[in-house]
Amino acid sequence: MNKFIYLTGLNHRTAEVDIRERYALTNVEDMELGIMSECPVREVMVLSTCNRVELLCVSEHSPESDVDVLGCMRAYWAERCGGQPEELAEHTYNYEGISAVRHLFMVGASLDSLVMGEPQILGQLKDAYRRAVDNNTARVIINRLLHKSFSVAKRVRTETAVASSAVSISFAAVELARKIFGSFQGKTAMLVGAGEMAELAATHLLRNGVERLIIANRTLSRAKALSATLGGEPIPIENLMDRLPEADIVISSTGSPTAVIRAKEMQKVLKRRKHRSMFFIDIAVPRDIDPDVNALDNVYLYDIDDLKEVVEENMAQRQDEAVKARALVDNETSAFEHWLQTLDLQPTIVDLLGKAEDVARKELSKTLRRIGDVDESTREALECLVLSVSHKVLHEPVCYLKRRTREEGVADTVIDTARRFFNLDNDCIPPEAHAERRSRDSCECREDEFGLSNDLNDH
Repeated sequence: MNKFIYLTGLNHRTAEVDIRERYALTNVEDMELGIMSECPVREVMVLSTCNRVELLCVSEHSPESDVDVLGCMRAYWAERCGGQPEELAEHTYNYEGISAVRHLFMVGASLDSLVMGEPQILGQLKDAYRRAVDNNTARVIINRLLHKSFSVAKRVRTETAVASSAVSISFAAVELARKIFGSFQGKTAMLVGAGEMAELAATHLLRNGVERLIIANRTLSRAKALSATLGGEPIPIENLMDRLPEADIVISSTGSPTAVIRAKEMQKVLKRRKHRSMFFIDIAVPRDIDPDVNALDNVYLYDIDDLKEVVEENMAQRQDEAVKARALVDNETSAFEHWLQTLDLQPTIVDLLGKAEDVARKELSKTLRRIGDVDESTREALECLVLSVSHKVLHEPVCYLKRRTREEGVADTVIDTARRFFNLDNDCIPPEAHAERRSRDSCECREDEFGLSNDLNDH
């Protein structure tokens, strides 16, 4: 196979934030087209997020050749960002061949993320793939590789618990609240103060179905600005105790040096609520909520240390599950390596004939069971007949494959389509893995692309 996969990139582990900012890519579409024009590659896809930038490409030049594919991509990348290739090279990682495949599977499955198991990276990877498809820079190999990466990510999510527990302070708070209330339907949340973590926790709550949000802050203009973003109701903090009985969930993160919610005041609040449960998340340091509040009936109070313990415990559980996930990725990487090897025509012909022979023998076995015992010579004659028919039926398809793969630039596409058409890899890609829009080189074949409309005349 004369197609080689390369990947170069930087992330939160290899580069500080100032380097990541300097080499971040905004106009990804132009970047992909520029690499296709300036570098010796046939396919390219660029992934750019706040924590990573990765350039994936397919080239006809092997790592052992005199052509430095990775160096060319890094040089173009540095030039686009006004930087130096030497500086960029100090902060990048580089993968070739099947190592690049495994790395991409790890990224898609969120096993290489800053927060392992977070779901955002998969969506970002899908967006990057769609852009490459629209740009016509993703073709047979990147198409297959990205489809498979989506499938691997789905298997990791469904077959392991690597993403099942909260590993951020804000999300841990939401998960604890869910355990108490079960459902957030009809619930009201209140922010006391407008700190970053409290805002993030409120965002999680709203996404999970909290119906109302009240924002109390010393600076009312800040409460109004945050309300405009989150869709809440701003109130001055002086009205806190009057409005507190409306809240089922309270997230507090003020800069007050003393408690703003005390146990004595809470007794009045609970009486007005008819002792319905309340959940408090105190993210402030020093604490906003008197610890004695937790001793009241139907009140659940968690501070920042409680949440950190939950996060650390969940992170340890994720690390255990990550071992299973990595083993799954390794198996899928081996399967993709096998598929790459089948992009040569001869293995596909062998697999095609072998599948036909297997079907013929199975059907013969069924027939012999129905008609009863036959002598050995008759059985051999019938086997010869069914194998001969299977070979003759495939004669024209095999000749067609040989003709088309001699044409420049279409061999990989034709072979890949044949393997999919006859399901030679016993591989089913989930429908949701496909991009909403497909280029003319997408895995969904079209008549004009492969010449199938002229098939009857192509003898």
